[in-house]
Amino acid sequence: MEYEYMLMRNEKETQNRCCGGRVWCVQDICGIICALLTWSLILYAEFVVTMVILLPNPYKAYRYINFIIFNTGSFLAFASHLRTMLSDPGAVPKGNATKEMIQQLGYQEGQVFFKCPKCCSIKPERAHHCSVCQRCIRKMDHHCPWINNCVGENNQKFFVLFTFYIAFISIHSIFLAVNQFCICIKNEWRECSNYSPPATVILLLFLILEALLFAVFTMIMLGTQLNAIWTDETGIEQLKKEEARWVKKSRWKSFQAVFGHFSLAWFSPFTQPLRAKHENYLYSV
Repeated sequence: MEYEYMLMRNEKETQNRCCGGRVWCVQDICGIICALLTWSLILYAEFVVTMVILLPNPYKAYRYINFIIFNTGSFLAFASHLRTMLSDPGAVPKGNATKEMIQQLGYQEGQVFFKCPKCCSIKPERAHHCSVCQRCIRKMDHHCPWINNCVGENNQKFFVLFTFYIAFISIHSIFLAVNQFCICIKNEWRECSNYSPPATVILLLFLILEALLFAVFTMIMLGTQLNAIWTDETGIEQLKKEEARWVKKSRWKSFQAVFGHFSLAWFSPFTQPLRAKHENYLYSV
């Protein structure tokens, strides 16, 4: 068994990585399709809002203000999705369950700790094995096919931002589409769109349907994630009703652990929150 651990540890980490091992990328066909579908739906909403709703509108202030708001939200949603998908969620190195590593971790003879038989690693507290990523993930909340990745210790902030910005642009899309319907009906469809009335109706209806579905889904996910951070308990821990063997943080400290110290950077998918160093570097990839 020790020989198997050493082989796995010495093996170059190429699983779930691309670009020469520099970028985390789960090679799951279902997740890749869901991610591409997510991008396609964002681009569709971008097309309808810009080409069907805003460009034909005669009021410049309405056109420019909504264009800036919607495109800023879309860009941040897309960036948040990419950061969530391409960030290592907190994978535990494979094959570190050797006598040498156990000694370096400071475990005493007879002390209880957990090993993962699937990836031959020492499981840190609150880590769970993901069957899709095929790795143990620190503070794993769940595996989401829409981001083709796990939501864990290192990328939970980006996932929260993704759900927040998608919900925001979905609600904004519904407002713009309903308002456009009112304008077209009032003007009897004259000069309200660059497309024919039937095409305009179909495009707007599909946008409203898409926006409603995404708004409901992402608001539920956003609420779930905020509750998990608030209670310092991941989705898996809540589902399994695991007894808290860890010292729970205060609510404010729990939010800081995910987002960092409060600032505008909380809302940016381009900043990684500054975390305290992990209690042992052997648990980081």
